[in-house]
Parts: sequence; structure tokens; C-alpha cells
Amino acid sequence: MQEKCLSVVIPVYNEEATLAIVVDRLLELPQLLEIVIVDDCSTDGTQEILAALSAKHGEIVAARHEKNRGKTEALKTGFRLTRGDVVIVQDADLEYDPQEIPGVIAPIVDGNADVVFGSRFLVRKATRALYFYHYLGNKCLTFLSNLATNINLTDVETCYKAFRGDIIRQMKLRSSGFGFEIEVTAKVAKLKCAIYETPISYYGRTYEEGKKITGWDGVAAIYYILRYNPLCSLANSFYRMPKFGPLGDGRRVPAARIPLKDPGNQRAALLASDLNQEKVLQIR
Repeated sequence: MQEKCLSVVIPVYNEEATLAIVVDRLLELPQLLEIVIVDDCSTDGTQEILAALSAKHGEIVAARHEKNRGKTEALKTGFRLTRGDVVIVQDADLEYDPQEIPGVIAPIVDGNADVVFGSRFLVRKATRALYFYHYLGNKCLTFLSNLATNINLTDVETCYKAFRGDIIRQMKLRSSGFGFEIEVTAKVAKLKCAIYETPISYYGRTYEEGKKITGWDGVAAIYYILRYNPLCSLANSFYRMPKFGPLGDGRRVPAARIPLKDPGNQRAALLASDLNQEKVLQIR
């Protein structure tokens, strides 16, 4: 697989204190092709920071929602703008260390995996001790998701999910809020593709420090487990079916790319018409 193969998608909402730090750490990754940052209508100084970062670093592709639409919508916008053979999600709040990304994507780069989940529980690494009820809720949701998918994951709610680019760009994402984690797990499970887990560290935040997920998101996740497992077919999960070869190097198929053009210093995206995108967002 090519050396510059990695697209990192960052959904961001009111993260002015940490966004630049995350970007600086991502820029150190040897396989980095691009950082796609989607500002979900932040109301602090995030927009200005993002504009400065994108002007300084050619690797950054920046977009903004003019109305707050939630994490899943921001990810949908970001995935459509990626070009990399490997795509990973990165939060902007420093709960996950970008320096661990090479280890997360290694099974895909090596041709052994199609999707990789970074697990906070598989093998204990550096993990901040925080809310027991969050831990318990995560374990319950992971159990229910595994029951529906028949996949033995340990951390379905993890941020670090890495994909072959053609898989995530062709996936139909319909959920909202934080529903992405459950929906994407259900849909990759339907593919019967090679899913791996790898241990990661976790530097969690308190609500006072800006944590956003709530108990209501856990309730919504239970609904999504039903909605996207028994009530959603494989045919309704993807625009085009990804191609799979045998294990090993045979899995390395060309990524399905969205054509891009660069007029001057501005980067605009021509989104494929069959993705049913409501409108083309301005790319800054």
C-alpha cells in the first residue's frame, strides 16, 4: 500500500483549546495523506483556528456546517471528502492519542484487515479512571451490539475506527447524533469482512472539561442496534458493494475515490451524485 495512504477525519464542535494540538500531532504521522476537518457550526473560536490551520498546512481539508447537525453528519461530510486508501476517525479533544494511529491502521496497511477498532479494554494501556456508569453503559451496549452482529468486539463505542477507504465512502450512513458508532459496526458486520481490534490508550475528559456524550445517547444507541441490525439489509447499507479478495495482499484493492480539484489555494469537492448529498458545502 502507498506510503501516503491515510485520511484522518475530525468532526469538531467547540474545541478551540485542543484542535491545533491534535493537528500538530497528526502532521507527524509518516503515512498521513490528509486531515479532513468538519466544523459542525462551532460557536467559540474553532472556526478561526481552523481557517488559520488550513491556510498554513496543505494537508488540511476544511469544511463547515452552517447549522449544528451532530457528529454523524459531520463524519458523513468528512468521509465524502477523503481520498486515502485508509480512513480513520479522530476526535478533536485529545482523549485519543494520534501517535497510536499507526498501530491501529497496521492490520489494514499490512493487508490483513478491512476494518480495525481501537479498543480501550482489549489490553489495558494508559487509561484515565473516570465514570463507572459510562464504563458499564459501554460494556452493555457492546454486549447488545455483539449479540446482534455476532462479532466479538470489546469496545463498540471507541472513537478509533479505521476502514479501507472504499468501504466507508460507499456506506450509507443514516443515523444522527452519536449513532455512528452503532450503525457503522452493524454495517461492516453485514459485509463479513475482516474486522480486527487493537489496544489503545484513553485520556478521558470530565463533563467540566468538555465531554459531550450523555445518557440519552446510550438510549438512542439501543434503538440503533435494532434499526441497523435486524431491520436493515446489506443492500440498503452501501451505495456500491466493496470488493474483497483473499486474505493478505489480495485484499488491497484500489480505493473508490471522489474526484477533487484544486483551483488556486482553495480546495473544492465534487461529491458523487449517487451519494444523495443535500448540498455541496463550501470547503475553506
